[in-house]
Amino acid sequence: MSKSVDLSIVVPMYNEKDSVAALYSRLVTTLEKTKKSFEIVFVDDLSTDPTRKLLADIAAKDERVVLVELLSNFGQTGAIAAGIDIAVGDVIIPMDGDLQHAPEDIPAFLEGIDAGFDVVSGWREKRVDGLILRRIPSKVANLLLAKLSGLDLHDFGTTFKAYRKPFIKSVNLYGDFHRFIPFLIKEKFRKVKIKEIPIQNIERPFGESNYGISRTFTVFFDLIRVKFIASYRMRPLQVFGSIGLLAMAAGLGGFFVMGIARLLFDWTVTTQFGVPAFTLCGFLILSGLQFLFSGLLAELIVKNHNDFDHVKPYVVGRVLNGKESLSQFTGH
Repeated sequence: MSKSVDLSIVVPMYNEKDSVAALYSRLVTTLEKTKKSFEIVFVDDLSTDPTRKLLADIAAKDERVVLVELLSNFGQTGAIAAGIDIAVGDVIIPMDGDLQHAPEDIPAFLEGIDAGFDVVSGWREKRVDGLILRRIPSKVANLLLAKLSGLDLHDFGTTFKAYRKPFIKSVNLYGDFHRFIPFLIKEKFRKVKIKEIPIQNIERPFGESNYGISRTFTVFFDLIRVKFIASYRMRPLQVFGSIGLLAMAAGLGGFFVMGIARLLFDWTVTTQFGVPAFTLCGFLILSGLQFLFSGLLAELIVKNHNDFDHVKPYVVGRVLNGKESLSQFTGH
């Protein structure tokens, strides 16, 4: 594979043997019509069915196909991160491998990129999922996510998005953060241009989803975590220290009020205030100190993190392109 192509399609795969042939055929047909040079990066997340063998056969015959074989099952975020790191295209488009994302929608993403946008995000405008268990929870979650992130997006859950290489390559992924790549990019590049386009939402033709949205509500808490990390990862003392100082101020303020009441009105802790109030003030002061020291400890962790290389959320066993292996055991 050439070290310079226009477009990279990154597809995480896990037990998708029934969709491999159709997905590859439709991708090639669609991508050839774009008249752009391209590569298809399949990432096998340690499938237990023949998916890996089928992909290896395709990679051996088509030099435009790269197969990344992971050494363990690292989940969707890990698989996407591996594919993005290996992809060399000027535009990188992750998508699912179960045919719920239509390859025929790719030209619409490219139109958005060609129009000057840095990120083009897919929006499953007409959902085919179940109303009660999928669409309603997803609608609520997306509204909350849009409000909290400040991004005017209707669909955070889909992986089908297009990114200019410099932006997506700058993001470190782990956990389930693949849903929040546009937000992570926005936090890093304030003037990034993001566009949302409607895409097809197709019922899965084979089997059951391996990378589903069963954690719809957990996604909201993930975004709170992402928001915290994006805003305060380099200055955690500002958060923990502020909480600690407020707690200590409340505790000391309580003791001050008790002291003034004791001097002026001869009130006692055991009668007018009660032992619980006295205990609460002491607890607030001790808690405040703990928060303050936690912030200092977090600052040391941030420093150590910046002093060492970033650890990838995956381990690659082999990268296949053509009949030869491009690499053996890459990653950290």
